[in-house]
Amino acid sequence: MYRLFSVLCILGVMFLLVSCNTRERNQVQLVRAWQEKEIVYPDDFVYTVYGEDTIKTPEKFQFQIFSYVDSIGCMSCKLKLGLWKSFIEELNAYYNVSILFVFQTEMSEETKYILKRYNFNYPVVFNKGDAFIALNNLPADDNFRTFLLDKDNKVLAIGNPIHNPKVKELYLKIIQGEEVEQKDESKVIRTKVDIDKTSVSLGSFDWKKEQKAIFVLKNTGNKPLVVEYVNTSCGCTSVDYSKEPVQPGKEMILNVIYKAEHPEYFDKTITVYCNVETSPIVLRITGNAE
Repeated sequence: MYRLFSVLCILGVMFLLVSCNTRERNQVQLVRAWQEKEIVYPDDFVYTVYGEDTIKTPEKFQFQIFSYVDSIGCMSCKLKLGLWKSFIEELNAYYNVSILFVFQTEMSEETKYILKRYNFNYPVVFNKGDAFIALNNLPADDNFRTFLLDKDNKVLAIGNPIHNPKVKELYLKIIQGEEVEQKDESKVIRTKVDIDKTSVSLGSFDWKKEQKAIFVLKNTGNKPLVVEYVNTSCGCTSVDYSKEPVQPGKEMILNVIYKAEHPEYFDKTITVYCNVETSPIVLRITGNAE
């Protein structure tokens, strides 16, 4: 069985652990604490598809991906069901992997609509309250509420494969039976960046009008700056940038586009994974789409 110690070596890349600050040390300790722990499902769980059709206990396979979501309000946005659907289909084209999402909320018509909208025909459980969290002592950080489990519900890996490409790579390696090797972080090439700003207010505007924001990352180190991945907290936010390495002294422009789906006050994040000690870099756009 893959042990989470090996998994930790890959996750180390996720946090770029060179100079461990308190937050990073806590994250490492959290991952270690979950080594081969078991996720316990209560006997009174009601498994449904689309929030309508009740099914028996989902079929057991060698691997299972389990994700706990504590806010249904952000499901269509933050959860990115469309990307989950694509990832699951990619897996199931070659491997049998069971999927289970548990939502800390009651089932609603809005929930049914969202699940059907993305054709998310996988088992979901609606479990209002904190009993399940207490039973399994789940982490408070949403980034660590998704797990890759074995057939006995033992934790093989922790992290969200949709929000982080390194976690996705890790999940695929384990499922495909590839060796999970320890990475020598001392050999990872790193640089430094200056950011002109980390937050942009777009003010108030007509929600039907597309909005743009620009962030500038200047490479102030002596090695090329490489952006591995950019993740947005919402499908309504996209980022355009050059995929070429940025040489020392040069700048990278991140063009952020926000397209509101409806009137709303918003606070969206753009997470940039790159080869700097402070990675990931979190940028923010706020405003009022009227």
